[in-house]
Amino acid sequence: MAIEIVLNGKQVEVDGVRTVGDLLRLRNLNPRLVAVEHNGEIVPRDQYDQRELAPGDRLEIVHFVGGG
Repeated sequence: MAIEIVLNGKQVEVDGVRTVGDLLRLRNLNPRLVAVEHNGEIVPRDQYDQRELAPGDRLEIVHFVGGG
C-alpha cells in the first residue's frame, strides 16, 4: 500500500513502507549514518523499525558524510 509523506520538504509517495526502518531500506540508507526527524521529533536509532509512518507524516533525513 502506497502512502504520501513529506520527505526533506518534498511530497513523495512510497510503497510497501510501514516504518522509518522500511523507508531507510527502500532508499538504501545505512541507519548508522543518518539522523531522522519524524513530525518534529528525533527518532532514536533503536526505534527506527518500531516507528510507524502514516499518510502526511513529515520526515527529515540527514546523512552524515565523513571527510577531513
